[in-house]
Amino acid sequence: MTRRPIRVLVVDDSAVVRTMICDTIARAPDMQVVGTAADGREALKVFASAHPDVVTLDIQMPLMDGLEALDSMLAIRPVPVIMVSGLTQLGAAITLEALDRGAIEYLAKPERGSETEAVLCDELIRKIHCVAGVDVRRILRIRQDRRRRLRPLFEKRHVPKTVATSCPAEYLDKCMAIGISTGGPPALARLFESLAPPMPPIVVVQHMPPHFIKPLAARLDLLSKLSVKEAAHGDTLRPNHVLIAPGAKHLRLRDCDGQPKVFIRDGDVVKGHKPSIDVMMKSAADVFPGRCLGVIMTGMGADGVDGCGAIRATGGYVLGQDEASSDLYGMNKVAHQQGNVDQQFSLNDASRVITRQLQLLWSPRLLTVGH
Repeated sequence: MTRRPIRVLVVDDSAVVRTMICDTIARAPDMQVVGTAADGREALKVFASAHPDVVTLDIQMPLMDGLEALDSMLAIRPVPVIMVSGLTQLGAAITLEALDRGAIEYLAKPERGSETEAVLCDELIRKIHCVAGVDVRRILRIRQDRRRRLRPLFEKRHVPKTVATSCPAEYLDKCMAIGISTGGPPALARLFESLAPPMPPIVVVQHMPPHFIKPLAARLDLLSKLSVKEAAHGDTLRPNHVLIAPGAKHLRLRDCDGQPKVFIRDGDVVKGHKPSIDVMMKSAADVFPGRCLGVIMTGMGADGVDGCGAIRATGGYVLGQDEASSDLYGMNKVAHQQGNVDQQFSLNDASRVITRQLQLLWSPRLLTVGH
């Protein structure tokens, strides 16, 4: 039985970009463009009549912007939406808001037009395939519940935060390494809103381009009792502090005379990604043998699978987000199937599971006191 093509609605105020996206989709044998629009209002009319399976949606448009159009579309019929954003701080901030509201994925357009076509050809088709058929209703329920709970925290954005500096001695020479991709920003918001000191140093690879990580880190820092920032070359790992790999660079950990530090370097793409979860986790396993807790979360592909294996091979422990709470059960699924995950967890239970596992692994004193 032949499957029908994936029906795509293309919304962008640039005629050039619309044409490029449509041409890219036309070359895919299992996709078809069922409509185009230059602004949000026109998009809603086409959306109602064309019944697309996936929407690519520009962020900054006349008459009705991408956020308003996104809300209106999802209210009519939950459908996977890929936000198309410029590589700017403003574009990144709006994209993160769109993901909170229910967009499933995003595509970042390079600042130089000559690179745009290559990005569309390399990434767009893969992302459309990835999101087509996703249970958007389930994801919307999760996101809306999360937004209601986190809203009071966002309203306190101007309140100064004090991060605890004390930490049990057992945590000082340990590390937590987190890898995450599609669906990551909302999931990380849920995770870091619930985690609290004491925590060992935490390093994160979230698959995102440059200009996106700094706004993401700022949002997470606002929500969390931990300190969260974009990692810089030479940063020292510290308890209760979270370092997120910058876009388009690999993050590695190195032991510098007994002091674990972050090294940021360019390099080849690994499993389609830079930064790579595998690169970060393998270095964490080397620097913290038997003392690293790996966490592999929502995302497509297989990045992080080998890294989880390296952590376990050197005596560490790996937690994997389960299917029910993942936007996309991809790399965490592969890691689990290949035996590189010791225990699965639900996102809503992540804080309890992580805290408990840290105590079981490395803090017998805390575990005794806790009982």
